[in-house]
Amino acid sequence: MTLQPGAVHDSHAPSHWPDRLHGWRRSAAWLLAVDILAVMLAASLPWSTSATSVLVLLWVIVLAPTIDWERFLREQHPAHALPLLIVMLAILGTLWADGPWAARLYGIKPVTKLLLIPFLFHHFRRSQRASWVFFAFLASCTLLMILSWIVLFAPALKPAQTLSAGVPVKNYIDQSQEFALCAFALAVPALVAIRRKDWTLTILCLALMLAFVANMLFVASARTALIYMPVLLVLFAARHCSRRPMLALLAGAIVASLLAWTASPYLRQRIADIETEYRAQDISGIASTAQRLTYWRKSMKFIADAPLLGHGTGSIKAQFERDAAGQTGLNAEVVNNPHNQTLAVAVQWGLLGVFLLYAMWLSHLRLFTARTLAAWIGLVVVTQNLVSSLLNSHLFDFHEGWLYVLGVGVAGGISLRVSRRRSTVA
Repeated sequence: MTLQPGAVHDSHAPSHWPDRLHGWRRSAAWLLAVDILAVMLAASLPWSTSATSVLVLLWVIVLAPTIDWERFLREQHPAHALPLLIVMLAILGTLWADGPWAARLYGIKPVTKLLLIPFLFHHFRRSQRASWVFFAFLASCTLLMILSWIVLFAPALKPAQTLSAGVPVKNYIDQSQEFALCAFALAVPALVAIRRKDWTLTILCLALMLAFVANMLFVASARTALIYMPVLLVLFAARHCSRRPMLALLAGAIVASLLAWTASPYLRQRIADIETEYRAQDISGIASTAQRLTYWRKSMKFIADAPLLGHGTGSIKAQFERDAAGQTGLNAEVVNNPHNQTLAVAVQWGLLGVFLLYAMWLSHLRLFTARTLAAWIGLVVVTQNLVSSLLNSHLFDFHEGWLYVLGVGVAGGISLRVSRRRSTVA
């Protein structure tokens, strides 16, 4: 039996399959699937922890075949490298921690989300659909805000049992972080619409901004928001307004704040609670302020014991357990979170960890120097996380941490693409 020429040709056909498969996974349809999963991830974040976790995993699985690894490794930038260095330090920190390995490995978990930042940069440098992600998050938060007003007056309609009135899902801290981010993200589109005399868009943006802020002032708000919102307002005024409009905006904000203080019993009560919480000496009632002060004082003592490299990954709870022996009241409380991002890092990885943390924040701030909408959103995300982390460990918390990763990753990808285009033209 003799082989036909066609048979010889067919015997080599399977060798084309890897190339075809490779091309298919870089196809427009496959990249669209990556973008759609990112959109779903952004939309799920305000509502569900489990859905967000599943979508993150699916996004990584679908993204992996599309990565140009040679190009990915060439993308040398501190904004890429520093999140990876922090994760590497957390892994190495398990070697000098003296607690059980279960606690050491659990201590790595809050840091691992930072691994996605370079991959989000890589994908959204090439994707033209980053705006879809922003719109999905805004639309999802708008629906949540509307539901928040509804359940405030009709608690029976709550989809989940939460501790606060007007908070349909999760908690008031997460809700405040989302609503404040949306309100300030809309400030630039509103300003552009005003300058273009597009009154329909102007009214829409201002109405949404007012609804988000009013919800925070009259329904449910984290007091941390009362710290980072003035910072973001000053940042917006300094960045996008000339001197006279900037002064007018800040003066208007002061007047609006005084009116809100007068009109909102909820806001006045939230501020009045600070003194009560400060005087609390046990955890049976409201003691948030006193608890934080106790955590910070103890954390400073732990840091002084191991200032350079800290006590190792996952060591926070063990340090509080040792210090609580024989104590009573607040001093006997054992926690795994000192409610300050710098202290949470310093206790585990010392001054080296703090240096990497602030270097990462600074590198991400420097990504967003342009006057584009994406740069403004990225700047708001980083500034909000940095300021709120003075009173919380928000980079390690699930919701606020993923909000940072997704916001910086998507906005950073756009900013890197724009800066590369400008350098090429120059």
